[in-house]
Amino acid sequence: MDKENKIRQDTAVSIVCYNTPDDEMRSCLSYLVCHRLSNIYVIDNSKSTATKKITEEFPGTIYIPNNNTGFGSAHNIALRKSLKQDMRYHLVLNSDILLSPCILEKALEYLDTHSDTGALQPEILNSDGSPQYTVRLLPTPLDLIGRRFLPSILTAARKRKYLLQDADRKKVLQIHYMQGSFMLLRMEALKETGLFDERFFMYPEDIDLTRRISRSWKCIYWPGGSVIHAHRQESYHSLRLLRIHIINMIKYFNKWGWIFDKERRRLNTSVLNAISMQFQQSSTHKNY
Repeated sequence: MDKENKIRQDTAVSIVCYNTPDDEMRSCLSYLVCHRLSNIYVIDNSKSTATKKITEEFPGTIYIPNNNTGFGSAHNIALRKSLKQDMRYHLVLNSDILLSPCILEKALEYLDTHSDTGALQPEILNSDGSPQYTVRLLPTPLDLIGRRFLPSILTAARKRKYLLQDADRKKVLQIHYMQGSFMLLRMEALKETGLFDERFFMYPEDIDLTRRISRSWKCIYWPGGSVIHAHRQESYHSLRLLRIHIINMIKYFNKWGWIFDKERRRLNTSVLNAISMQFQQSSTHKNY
């Protein structure tokens, strides 16, 4: 079996959409078809006739109309199909992600050679090429409240720490929170940890899944490739989505703990220690 056939046969991808612009969906599917993936699931929470017609243009794309049950719940429809078909890997992807050439092939090669890695996220960039800081510490309530509601002058240092802005983005880093816009998952890990928690309609389901996977597997920030994410931050512009965000973050902290979350403290400390080690190693190299 050649490499291209291997990627096509053992890897699936799911995209959850809701009234997604036609150009955005067409662009995303074009990139995926070029990467030779034949199991591309588009789960449409809006049941858009236009989206359905677009998927028919791309071989290997499977359109699934769905009641608007939420982000994680919709992805679970495709993830269950991957489990049933004994897929090795599954990519959870946003339609506003643009893939660079060969990135999936390279990312899958990393997973093939690192059998202890259960989830991987590449470098994610804004449209202007700046870093998006999608791998972060596990949030505390203060991290989220401060970023949104407090003056930036009071939260700048904490925000920098939370977003891991001092990490060396050219080095692999084991993390415990990755954003759901691009999550390359090992299905064997999901067999152990379970799928997205469907109690979360939208937003913290990616944090929840990453930290559950990281209990038994490594979750990796991988700098071997990058993607562009045209992130709209819709909850910053819509009161309805802000309300959904707040409600689901309350559910998240009810599940994991508000102030007292020993696991959060331990995992965050491990990430910060790793970044500190990176800094020390870089300083040592500069001195030679």
